[in-house]
Amino acid sequence: MAVDSTDRAIIEALCQDARLSQRQLAKVVGVAQGTITNRLRKLEADGTILGYAPLLNADSVGWGMTVMAGLCIEKGKIMDVQRQISADYRVFSVYDVTGDWDSMVLARVKNRADLDDLTKAVFTLEGITRSYTHVVLNTVKESGVRLPEE
Repeated sequence: MAVDSTDRAIIEALCQDARLSQRQLAKVVGVAQGTITNRLRKLEADGTILGYAPLLNADSVGWGMTVMAGLCIEKGKIMDVQRQISADYRVFSVYDVTGDWDSMVLARVKNRADLDDLTKAVFTLEGITRSYTHVVLNTVKESGVRLPEE
């Protein structure tokens, strides 16, 4: 689905503050409130906007560590293993990737004991032949998906 300049302006405004009312969005974008209502409905229906959620400070809600894991998975088992990994509440991203690894997993854990559990319970599932885990020392930048520049 193509995003036009009005859609882009709406999305950019929501990326700055997703709590804006439709009336406030109309003022920021410079269109009628009915236009905002219709455009939001369209952007949600076509899957451009997937939902609205608060951005949380991981440390403030009890996630003490962020980890990245690369996994080698047996041929023919990638989808099944990724589905199982995705079901774990600590995992927030699972990617198919190119290169030496088949999948990259991003997760948050409470502490070292939780990391130990994640490593033993999730990163050793049947079908995973090799893994490596990196612990994030410092988050320099972390944000959601943004619009590409025109």
